Amino acid sequence: MPTKIEKDSVTGVETTGHEWDGIKELNSPLPKWWLYVFYATVLFSVVWMVLYPSVPYLRSHFGGVLGYTQRDDVSKRLQEASTAQAQYRDQIAKLDITAVKADTDLNRFALAGGRVLFAENCAPCHQSGGTGAKGYPSLADDDWLWGGKLEDIQLTLQHGIRSTNDDDTRVSQMPRFLADGLLTMPQVQAVAQHVLSLSGLDKPNAEGAQLFAEQCASCHGEQGKGMREVGAPNLTDKIWLYGGDKAAVVQSIAYARAGVMPAWAGRLDDATIKMLALYVHALGGGE
Repeated sequence: MPTKIEKDSVTGVETTGHEWDGIKELNSPLPKWWLYVFYATVLFSVVWMVLYPSVPYLRSHFGGVLGYTQRDDVSKRLQEASTAQAQYRDQIAKLDITAVKADTDLNRFALAGGRVLFAENCAPCHQSGGTGAKGYPSLADDDWLWGGKLEDIQLTLQHGIRSTNDDDTRVSQMPRFLADGLLTMPQVQAVAQHVLSLSGLDKPNAEGAQLFAEQCASCHGEQGKGMREVGAPNLTDKIWLYGGDKAAVVQSIAYARAGVMPAWAGRLDDATIKMLALYVHALGGGE
């Protein structure tokens, strides 16, 4: 005996016989246009899987009959870009950095490339635009520990600061005056007050001035203006690498600081280092 087909009393559409909580499921067919689109996408996906890399194997994958991959395409584009840049990079590698800056075309190329290189290699520490952060000096002002001329910046990039894998690295060593027993905490406090007074941030301190002359002036100078030959910072310009409040200055005197910058020679080629030096010099503080 044939099964009786039930129709919905409201829409007149056949039901599937399924019912939940009084709600009946209608047996409404999908629109034909939707089915055609669905079939077309299935066909398209099959064709795509045949033409391009798709099905994974245990240790490899189906490469597609066209043999095309985006990785190969990117590699090709990078090679083309490298070839186009070679004429400029070769000249930069051969010339002295001041000669590169004097050449309008080379300098323009170096600055554009240096900006990208800085973002890739230096910005994580020195921040975008070289504005710096606590413990990482700003490269956009005119305060330089080791000099801000093109040659100075190039040398710093090549050999780094306190880099453990470069014998010619920049090295400066400040004593840990409290930790090494050279000064007591009250004396450290007095020196900190004197240091802050050099930039008008605290009152003068006679004891601190005397201790500064005995312990600190040989590197920082009698007036506290620093000495680039040994990487000693200027203490009179209100520019502080680790903070300019008294607690930060006391910490620096008591336990010293020893920031490290990697030596980029060997990691980056000569042309790249020159491009970076030119970009850093152009940030606003180059001498």
